[in-house]
Amino acid sequence: MSLGLGHGARRASRILLLLFVAGLSSVGAAGAQESDAQETGAAWAIAIHGGAGTARRETMDAERERAYRDKLTEALLAGKKVLESGGSSVDAVEAAIRLLEDSPLFNAGKGAVFTHDGKNELDSSIMDGATLEAGAVAGVHHVKNPISLARRVMEDSPHVLFAGQGAEEFALEQGIELVPESYFWTERAWRSLQSRLEAEQRADAGADGAEANGANADVPSSRYFGTVGAVALDTQGNLAAGTSTGGMTNKQFGRIGDSPIIGAGTYADNRACAVSATGHGEFFIRNAVAYDICARVRYLGSSIDEAADVLVMEVLVELEAGGGVIALDPAGNAAMPFNTSAMLRGYLRAGGEPEVAIFKD
Repeated sequence: MSLGLGHGARRASRILLLLFVAGLSSVGAAGAQESDAQETGAAWAIAIHGGAGTARRETMDAERERAYRDKLTEALLAGKKVLESGGSSVDAVEAAIRLLEDSPLFNAGKGAVFTHDGKNELDSSIMDGATLEAGAVAGVHHVKNPISLARRVMEDSPHVLFAGQGAEEFALEQGIELVPESYFWTERAWRSLQSRLEAEQRADAGADGAEANGANADVPSSRYFGTVGAVALDTQGNLAAGTSTGGMTNKQFGRIGDSPIIGAGTYADNRACAVSATGHGEFFIRNAVAYDICARVRYLGSSIDEAADVLVMEVLVELEAGGGVIALDPAGNAAMPFNTSAMLRGYLRAGGEPEVAIFKD
């Protein structure tokens, strides 16, 4: 006997069934400094970021700083393992970002922040500089590693961007790991949401003269701290870039930022550079920041440092938009400008040692 379920309902039922099984199986389970330009190109190179924000050295305890540095180093070494063995830049970007997505330290994957409704919505994108092919996902709730789903969109579909339930249905068809929403819960992210909600209530009551709509009025750069990204150059001379995020704490109405938007938060082109961005997404989208950096390198002959600095330290600063980028050119030279007080970042090239930094050292 037919229950009369429509196609959408059948898809949702399949996802819920998978999550139920996954839930049963889990029961009881417990900066780098900007690289100086080199005369000769690197055999391979990788740069990563863990988001830009307003953290200051004097307010970050030693244990947390060490945890950030250790995880950034681990991500660089994950990329190194791929690149040293002759793997592709796309492989290296995915490997590094997956490791960061699995850590509760960052606003991506496991550590994603909460929306106004207490949900986790994940966005990600990846781009292959050799082919200009790209894939992205937005607003997913159950995908353990959104960067891997974005790659499947790029390689196994004719499309670039899937969103919401459709993206999760595609993940199910592709065998991408789905997890219960509870997987993404962290005390740090939950407390951050409660703090925002309390501030909204005070604003609504006129307690301190703030605007009533706290979700849209003040957008401090600290909200972006934790978005992750990677750019890589492989031994074949190919570039790739990827970005992954949990978005903005207390975001509303299905808001999507720059991380899954090709040309805004992510871009890669062998003829110019690879870029991953972090910051106030609306401004990165309006100014096509990632693409503009590569366009300046390709068409104006700008160095990677010059191109990145123009966008981050001039264009975005003039607009009072906080954030930063990591960018890599075909010779393996990296630029990592940011206009906030801190940006988690790291860099490693063939023959070198991992370099990681947080503040403006």
